[in-house]
Amino acid sequence: MPSRIDDLLEHIAALEGEFESELNRSRAGWRYRVEAGRVRFEREVREMHRRLRQGIPRFLRESSLLNVATAPIIYAMILPIALLDLSMTMFQAICFRAYGIARVKRSAYIVIDRQHLAYLNAIEKLNCVYCGYANGVFAYVREIAGRTEQYWCPIRHAKRVRAPHTHYRQFVDYGDAEGYRRRLIRLRSDLQTEPTPRDR
Repeated sequence: MPSRIDDLLEHIAALEGEFESELNRSRAGWRYRVEAGRVRFEREVREMHRRLRQGIPRFLRESSLLNVATAPIIYAMILPIALLDLSMTMFQAICFRAYGIARVKRSAYIVIDRQHLAYLNAIEKLNCVYCGYANGVFAYVREIAGRTEQYWCPIRHAKRVRAPHTHYRQFVDYGDAEGYRRRLIRLRSDLQTEPTPRDR
């Protein structure tokens, strides 16, 4: 029997669907469309974007000294992020195959497309590539971890979890021993296929 928590989680999923619809309407407002995986702006919009690009000398002059000084620290993080990316890719290649869990599609999480915006200069484009990669890796890792948790320990926490992964919605309530034993096999078998957008 669904609990009030389940009802709220369903409501959150419905709101996520509304958000996606609103995002599609926003694309029309900014006059672009996505064709074959590439973003296409209308010609006059592209020209306006080029006129609004800030040159690198001006960009550096107007940048905060702290931003410039900390940039090497931020960019040094590329090594552990790339190592995390590689290690989690290997983890799921081995373990997910062994457990019968559908593999996470890396390309669905690591989206690098902002460097095509004509109003960004070369430094801003590099920053956007870096942020797209880093945050994409973290989302990719979170999905792998969420599927792993659903396989091994699909139980909600007693304490509130801030921004839980999408698989958490299906987990068994804390303290529901019978529900855990009854639903564990089903929760594991659900991982054998890629979740549909509605499930996520």
